[in-house]
Parts: sequence; structure tokens; C-alpha cells
Amino acid sequence: MELFTGSFQTLEHSLKYASAKNRAISNNIANVDTPGYKAKDVEFKNVLNNELNASFNAKRTDSKHLPFDRLNADQSLQTVSRQNTEYNHNGNNVDVDKEMAELAKNQIYYQALVDRMNGKFSSLKTVIGGGN
Repeated sequence: MELFTGSFQTLEHSLKYASAKNRAISNNIANVDTPGYKAKDVEFKNVLNNELNASFNAKRTDSKHLPFDRLNADQSLQTVSRQNTEYNHNGNNVDVDKEMAELAKNQIYYQALVDRMNGKFSSLKTVIGGGN
């Protein structure tokens, strides 16, 4: 018997993603004046692929259908450098305004996830307490 539904796991993976993104953004802001530093970002594609692998089971009914096993099942988040841009004469490509906006957006996302998880636990507490 599974005590928690898949939504808890999805929320947990989403919180890990938001935390990794927050670390990447914080590092970018901290290195805004570091010569040659390239801004980093966390790839969302891996998180999406992980969730699709975990909860999306499809059956191929024809050999012409696209296979679903090409999705990456790796649970780790990848941090990648943005190489194609340069904002400063010293080779640095951190745009502090963009990073601050991304940080604010990520904080709202993280707080929404925490609120949703609190709601799940509150519902579980109500069920365990018999509705009281």
C-alpha cells in the first residue's frame, strides 16, 4: 500500500528544481563582476522528462508511433552555462536585472510549491484526525 500519492513526489522534485535554480541564480548574482564568468541555469527539460517517465505510461500500438523510451530517466538536475552571450567587456554575461527578476519569479514558484505541500499535509492531518 502506498501511503502518499504521486503528487508528493512531484512536489518534492519540483522543490528540488526550485532550490537548484535558486542556487544557480544566487551564484550568477554573486559573480556579476567576475571576469570571464558565464551565467548558469538549471535545465527544466530534465525535470519534465523525469516527471513524464514517472507518471506517463504509453503503449505503442503501431511500429510507426514514436517511442516513449527516449526520455531521460536520470533524476539529477543539470546546471548549464550560457555561452552565447556577453554583456560586459570582460567576458562576463551576467545581466543582474534579468537575474533579479528570475530570482523573484523562482521565489514565488517555490512558495507556491510549499503552500501546496502544506495543503496536502493539512488534508492528511484532517483525514487522520477523523475530520476534527
